[in-house]
Amino acid sequence: MTRRTHVHPELGNPGAGAPFFSTWKVGTPLRQRQTVEAIAATWERRPWPAEGLLGYYVYTGLDGSTLLHYSQWADEQAYEAFVKTRRQERNDEIDTAVPGIERQWLGRYRRYRGLTRDEAPVPGCIVIVDVEFEGPDPDRQRAWVDAVLGALDSEPNPHPGGISAHFHLGTDGTRVLNYAEWETAQAHIDALAAPGDGVGTPAAREQWERVQTWPGLKSSTVSRYAYALGLVPD
Repeated sequence: MTRRTHVHPELGNPGAGAPFFSTWKVGTPLRQRQTVEAIAATWERRPWPAEGLLGYYVYTGLDGSTLLHYSQWADEQAYEAFVKTRRQERNDEIDTAVPGIERQWLGRYRRYRGLTRDEAPVPGCIVIVDVEFEGPDPDRQRAWVDAVLGALDSEPNPHPGGISAHFHLGTDGTRVLNYAEWETAQAHIDALAAPGDGVGTPAAREQWERVQTWPGLKSSTVSRYAYALGLVPD
């Protein structure tokens, strides 16, 4: 069966060979709450859909309009089987409860590297950094992430409130997604507003500027979310 959990996902789960991210636009904070409850009700009244699905998590955007979905699959074949046999009936029921949902984007990724501070608290905010490059280049994806982690390591006094960063490489070779955990949304806002336009402390300024001017970097967006729902097999 399917059960709810309040435990945040383990991003480094070795069994999650195919982590997927997607976003829905629902329009208002009320519709965010209604959609989360519709998802929960739809899934909880059905058996867990696939052995290869390790967990499914939903987050409400602090913009009051969007939902983020994060699912951990053992492999892409398990997801494709779910799409053929189980997904549409779930989406139809959710759409009946909350008409007008816009399903905007689905990204297929592989987790590459990450870091978590010692004695990490439960995160109060999830920050998604979505980076796109001009054209596929897996070597560039990995090199850019390595440079970001190098910049983080060079920070003698990192901004307070950061908990973890988990970097995922898009399977199309063009995107990198950082799932970052923070104590609060305000802590992240304060870090971006610090001197240097969020580039970092003076000691690491050169490394951060190199990251932000990486050859082929096309765009970078930042979105903040609150954990709303976790679903796992019982």
